[in-house]
Amino acid sequence: MHIVKSVFIAFSLYSKIPLLQCAWEEDDMKYVYCFFPWVGALIGGCLFLWLYLCGRLQIGSLCRTMTGAAIPLLITGGFHVDGFMDTMDAVHSYQPRERKLEILKDSHIGAFAVIMLVLYGLAFLSALSEVENRALQKIVCGGFFLSRCLCGISAVSFPTAKREGTLFLFADRARKNVVKIALYIQSVVCIGLMLYWHFFAGLLVAGCAVGLLVYYYYRSRREFGGVTGDTAGCFVVLCEGCMVVAAAFFDIFFL
Repeated sequence: MHIVKSVFIAFSLYSKIPLLQCAWEEDDMKYVYCFFPWVGALIGGCLFLWLYLCGRLQIGSLCRTMTGAAIPLLITGGFHVDGFMDTMDAVHSYQPRERKLEILKDSHIGAFAVIMLVLYGLAFLSALSEVENRALQKIVCGGFFLSRCLCGISAVSFPTAKREGTLFLFADRARKNVVKIALYIQSVVCIGLMLYWHFFAGLLVAGCAVGLLVYYYYRSRREFGGVTGDTAGCFVVLCEGCMVVAAAFFDIFFL
């Protein structure tokens, strides 16, 4: 029963899918991160279905790209984008660490958040429009699953910047060894599928995701003293963007 409730909690927290509400007990939080990647699986599945229909119905590139980029936002409600914007404001404030942590909690949107979101959106849309190979589209869709696997691994493995917030709550309650094993297995399976769909493209895309995870570890420790819920959301957004750009690069120059 606790496993089932963990699934419900993962989807109710990290997506906008309407689910039956249930009381959260401590035992229900132990395995939430195990199922966090399956929100990404839903996003990837919906995106792949849309791209497949676009190919069958000969829908234009602009509609394909704009709607494809909207699918993750519709499913998550922009949950991780909020973390991305807060993190961009904090990082570009160039303030001491304590002040940056305060900016992360500030609900107001700063100029740098808007600027960086626009730049990110332009890069994401441009890259997604160039991914036309079916195998690479599968890899991109799988990236939504992989980004959340890596984010979950960071949440239960990396030091946290503060002892409060949603990320700390679930990381602190998690059965970390079980969660790590589950996420590592899911990551390996996802990367294996990427390599199966196209070995060299999968290697490039997965390598970019893992490389960003290493960068995220060092940058979050330097800027904030550890990870937070906002930096985790920022990682998910940047990881997805990097994988789409890597796939587009491969499609343009090698196919």
